[in-house]
Amino acid sequence: MSKGPVGVAVVGAGNISSAYLENLTRFPDLAVLAVADLDEARAAAAAAEYGVPASGSLAQVLAIPEVELVVNLTIPAAHAEVAAAAVRAGKHIYGEKPITLDPASAKALLAEAADRGLRVGNAPDTFLGAGLQSALRAVESGRIGTPIAATTSFRNPGPDRWHPNPEFLFAKGAGPLFDMGPYYLTSLVALLGPVSSVAATARKARETRVIGSGPKAGTSFPVEVPTHVTALIQFAGGTGAVSTFSFDSPDPGIAFEVTGTEATLSVPDPNRFDGPLRIRSASDSDWRELPIEGTEAGRGIGVLDMARALRTGSPHRASGALALHVLDVLSAINDSAERGSFVAIGTLPQKLEPLPASWDPFEATLANS
Repeated sequence: MSKGPVGVAVVGAGNISSAYLENLTRFPDLAVLAVADLDEARAAAAAAEYGVPASGSLAQVLAIPEVELVVNLTIPAAHAEVAAAAVRAGKHIYGEKPITLDPASAKALLAEAADRGLRVGNAPDTFLGAGLQSALRAVESGRIGTPIAATTSFRNPGPDRWHPNPEFLFAKGAGPLFDMGPYYLTSLVALLGPVSSVAATARKARETRVIGSGPKAGTSFPVEVPTHVTALIQFAGGTGAVSTFSFDSPDPGIAFEVTGTEATLSVPDPNRFDGPLRIRSASDSDWRELPIEGTEAGRGIGVLDMARALRTGSPHRASGALALHVLDVLSAINDSAERGSFVAIGTLPQKLEPLPASWDPFEATLANS
């Protein structure tokens, strides 16, 4: 087994890459060795900004022997192709969400990686942050009694208002369900266990959207996917949830509550790593804030947890199996909205173990010798 920091290459130098590179280059257990992008000039600029020693094409960075783990930040339509290339080059792969566009290709990726003795990890890793990990510990310790139900809601007018290149967010593999759903579904699975079946309704408010900012402002583009989805989710453990995902709401907001026999837990925004975390029982006159423990470092802690697990041989938490289950659920929600019936979920990931509250991404834990 190798020793020392894990060599990493980042593929995709788009908007989200800065959040990753900011952290990955500061974690002492990682060594970011290269950045790749179709636009090699953009890759070079990102590498220079964050002190990464190499940049270039996908093929060039995959040829670097010291790269052990590839972080795939490309658009959803490219996730499967880039991940497969990394695996065939003998690299472990950690991808942005969703893992691929459909469960069949995700299963094929996991199978090929397993055959080659390689690991697959996937975003989101927000559920590893202090806020959601503290919520998980609160549920597991019985603070709300037995969980009965959950309610989540994500709604806003749509990213076309602010994103300079929003087209991909309204294409297959995105929309509010596939773009924001992974945060909510991953957190729900962490808190309540795997999903057994779903039912849903969906609609598309407009056939075209107009870019609202940046150099392409005023340009219209087609909407390929539903932009308002409501799902009824049944968990294998008996708990149910109702979730709404919308790019059509003039009233932006989020909500995430888990109700138990003894109290209701107000869970932090699953797209963040911090709090607040609040609880209210029937005898409380108002919500009470609970303390949160853990890391708030931000995006990339799932990559780090995976890298450390590579060295120790332990399971990593933001796993390909979890990402496949979440994608299975998202695809089933989509199918249910089209078919008008419940859809069963065929994948059941292992129970997620909480991160220790003392887990520190800035600690050097991997010895060089």
